[in-house]
Amino acid sequence: MAVPAADLVPLPDLGPRAPRKRNAVTRWLSRAVLRTAGWGFEGAFPDLPKFIVAVAPHTSNWDFIVGVLARRALGLEAYFLGKHTLFTPPLGWLMRWLGGTPVRRDVAGGVVQQVVEKFQTHDAFVLGLAPEGTRKRVTTWRTGFYHIARGAGIPIVPVTFDYGRRRIVAAPPVVPTGDLDADLAPMRTFFAAATPLKPEGAG
Repeated sequence: MAVPAADLVPLPDLGPRAPRKRNAVTRWLSRAVLRTAGWGFEGAFPDLPKFIVAVAPHTSNWDFIVGVLARRALGLEAYFLGKHTLFTPPLGWLMRWLGGTPVRRDVAGGVVQQVVEKFQTHDAFVLGLAPEGTRKRVTTWRTGFYHIARGAGIPIVPVTFDYGRRRIVAAPPVVPTGDLDADLAPMRTFFAAATPLKPEGAG
């Protein structure tokens, strides 16, 4: 059921340094879909050209759809990782349109080093990752997103999709210090406050 317009939280404005996807049509359509479905935004994204968006809990394929709509509605040029073989015709064009960027899992240095190099070779680059790495219930996170941020010298922006309130919520950035447990603790607390689409799948 749609939420009355008066109850919706307006979209946050992006700062001038944040990378932008300048397509007025898809931005308008994405905003209309989110508004009709009753979704709003809370928090804001940093005015920085590079950062990682860590999204959790991840329990459903709908998370990807909400994320794509949110990215388009904000006009934020952000990417997600995909296996390089998915970027060949005929699927490749769709993967890139959705925001995918290819990585190889069979090269020396692994995915973390490849992504660190992407950040180092781009003037502006925003990447969305799910710490859980799967829609299934997990007891430990995959910490590649943390090591990428640490290696690239960029912050992590925790974002959650709260299905209970239909809010896309961005928390203040976390700057990795090298103390993994201490840096992840406030992020875990933030994510735990949200209601995922499938609570039984949350870690």
